[in-house]
Amino acid sequence: MTKPLRLFAASALALAAGLAPAWAQRTDITVAMQLEPPHLDPTGGAAGAIDSVLYANVFEGLTRFTESGEVVPGLAESWEISEDGLTYTFALREGVTFHDGTTMDAEDVKFTLDRARAEDSTNAQKQLFAAIESVEVVDPQTLRVTLSQQDGMFLFNMAWGDAVIVAPDSVGEIKSKPVGTGPFRFVSWTQGDSIELARHDDYWGEAPALEEATFKFISDPTAAFAAMMAEDIDAFMAFPAPENLPQFEADPRFQVLIGSTEGETVLSTNNAQPPLDDRRVRKAIAHAIDRQSIIDGAMFGYGTPIGSHFAPHHPDYVDLTDLSRHDPERARALLEQAGQERFTTTLKLPPPSYARRGGEIVAAQLREVGIETEITNLEWAQWLEEVFTNKNYGLSIVSHTEPMDIGIYARPDYYFQYDNPDLQALMDELNTTTDPDGRTAMLQDAQRIIAEDYVNGYLFQLAMTSVARAGVRGLWADAPTQATDLTGVYWEE
Repeated sequence: MTKPLRLFAASALALAAGLAPAWAQRTDITVAMQLEPPHLDPTGGAAGAIDSVLYANVFEGLTRFTESGEVVPGLAESWEISEDGLTYTFALREGVTFHDGTTMDAEDVKFTLDRARAEDSTNAQKQLFAAIESVEVVDPQTLRVTLSQQDGMFLFNMAWGDAVIVAPDSVGEIKSKPVGTGPFRFVSWTQGDSIELARHDDYWGEAPALEEATFKFISDPTAAFAAMMAEDIDAFMAFPAPENLPQFEADPRFQVLIGSTEGETVLSTNNAQPPLDDRRVRKAIAHAIDRQSIIDGAMFGYGTPIGSHFAPHHPDYVDLTDLSRHDPERARALLEQAGQERFTTTLKLPPPSYARRGGEIVAAQLREVGIETEITNLEWAQWLEEVFTNKNYGLSIVSHTEPMDIGIYARPDYYFQYDNPDLQALMDELNTTTDPDGRTAMLQDAQRIIAEDYVNGYLFQLAMTSVARAGVRGLWADAPTQATDLTGVYWEE
């Protein structure tokens, strides 16, 4: 018993002096999220929860986003762009291996890009790769990508989670056993509960401080609060019960991180389904909605009103909220003009609190002007199938957290089913424009077009409200993309 007692005494002295013994520094973390990924292939599905676990941790792309939203080198150490802006020559990093021990080289990057843009691709953001004409392996460390037209967003697009590099040998099992090049490797997935990651000892870059990471999935806000208060979890990203944040702020055991996201929260509208295919009806819906009541009631004040699908913190943002100001009388008049004084439509809601709570408020506001909604609460996988894929819905509420994603309105097959050739032509021109002033003008025109067409009900920009134990350092407060980047996270106790 003598040795353990001496060790305890030495540790106590060290702690009294403010010096934690080396063995006391924690190297594991349990991070909770509300949504569980439906599968684990970020290049083959629309669910943001996939990236929330895997982006920057397990998978990496040629470029990547930082917390500030800056695009920096990833697996590409550098690149050269031809004078005509059509050819990108990437120099890949040396010594990069996949978690299965195989070498990552230009052949893997070519496979990834060709797979993403293939005719049978299931990539949810296939449009990101539309400008690619050819991909050529120059040598194992050099890749040449030729575009059919200039694309001022190409390097930005390559930083998306949908563009991470995957291994040909492992892609057959990627949905359940992801193999990437990141600082953490996949260990296990207990569906309905958690995903385990472990530090990849042969990582090409700086080793993370954490050795193990668990992503825990807790969908119920009450359970989330209980788990955090009991310290069963170390952090909860995008905490689903904002009414509890003041309690955490007052408790020295915790820290509250308030930041911004790229999440435009919208009342998604099926523009191809009668009577929602009538602009007057969509405009009536927009005027029936009181954004601030939704922000206050569903988010307890956290959120910024928006009038189009664009982030208010972006320098090219235009405030168009007045186009859809709360005006129930105007809404009723528009419905009368459309011959739709009273009708019923569906309101299908995914699990996040902003959707479930916001949906109840929206339903009450629509009822006041004569629109009844049949509310259906869906689990995330059901929402992806029914709403996103099959377009079997009238209305929904969801936050689109992809960065700079106004281009989705130029895709007639997207689940909004909005088909506007003028906007499509504008976005094609935008994609080939590199002049900053020209791009600003076109982005602002695009915001006005979709706002004036009332494609969706534009509600608010989602705030990032996370809670963590006081000793956790390095978590992102802002969310420029869907990610829980653990590469710089450590404990300070």
